[in-house]
Amino acid sequence: MSSECYLDYAASTPVDPVVAEAMAEILADPALAGNASNPGHAAGRRARDLTESARRLIADVVGAEPDSLVFTSGATEADNHALRLPLFSRPQAQLLTSRLEHAAVLNTARQLAAEGRVVSYVEPDETGTVTPEAVRRHLHAETGLVALMLVNNETGIRTDIAAISELAHEVGALVFCDAVQGFGLEEIEVERLGVDLMSLSAHKIYGPKGIGVLYAREGLELGPLLFGGAQERGRRAGTLNVPAIVGLGVAAGLAAERWREDAQHLACLRDAFEAELLSLPEVTRNGEGALRGPKHSNLRIAGVDGDSLLMALDVEGVYASAGSACSAGSLEPSHVLIAMGLDEAQAKASFRFTFGRDQTLAQVQAAAERVAVAVRRCRSIDFAAERLR
Repeated sequence: MSSECYLDYAASTPVDPVVAEAMAEILADPALAGNASNPGHAAGRRARDLTESARRLIADVVGAEPDSLVFTSGATEADNHALRLPLFSRPQAQLLTSRLEHAAVLNTARQLAAEGRVVSYVEPDETGTVTPEAVRRHLHAETGLVALMLVNNETGIRTDIAAISELAHEVGALVFCDAVQGFGLEEIEVERLGVDLMSLSAHKIYGPKGIGVLYAREGLELGPLLFGGAQERGRRAGTLNVPAIVGLGVAAGLAAERWREDAQHLACLRDAFEAELLSLPEVTRNGEGALRGPKHSNLRIAGVDGDSLLMALDVEGVYASAGSACSAGSLEPSHVLIAMGLDEAQAKASFRFTFGRDQTLAQVQAAAERVAVAVRRCRSIDFAAERLR
């Protein structure tokens, strides 16, 4: 086994060699250096053709029309754009979301509320799941947009977006889905999900960072979030990043070919990892009983300081996540886990481990043993420190 084990695939994935090769060919070829927005000469047309080929490929993968896809700098931009949709600009239109969402959605919702918009939050059930029944209770004639993610980025808990879309459409509301964490591990088809808007990101499916997609159903008036040129049919200004777009297209094609195989493999890795860690005393799984995607394991490890365990894991060469982000050197409790009903101490003692297609069962089992060693060491140190107080 390598001296390092990366267990943070929900944060970002390594670029697949096939994707890297496709991007390198474009970057290395001066004949492909044209601007895709300038089809007035051959170099521009070649760049445009590469862009449109990638757009068609991604559209095929998600069952959409190519013209319904807008290339963005990533899912954060796509999330912001979707929540500021002009059709959702009625003064009393309600934005309905949950406190489990990605910060790109939550912080945009907070900004909209500060601007006087009506924002409501659906509460999860005891497993951390946002159910269709809970959404139904919040829907009414003034609901303009329902914004919920398909697979939670911290816990892996799934949301029944297809059922929620049906309910939302009954009252005339639109549905936006952040499908980033589900992409590449399940079939993401816009008609099956029933969504009007959807965001995707390349670097979660072994593609490059800095490129994403916003799907907007045909007929939706999608005004620009960024102002400038008329790129992307006037919906997103800025010179198109052709190598990254091609990389996203190749990554999406690979994901479409192997998502079933990858999902089965990752579930096997996750289950083996959890079997080792859950055998330790006072280790529990957050979201117990919820339907999860195959990639995530979110474990609460009592009796350890979160910062200490992260540092111990780093020393062991095991890279994972805890909480939401480090702020001024101190671990902030996860807003997702707090919204699920955990207290601050429980949230700070929770850790996210996520797995990738290039890992083996033996590697993950060995990583689980390293985590167990780090847990025992931290518990011993923390207990001794407590005794000395």
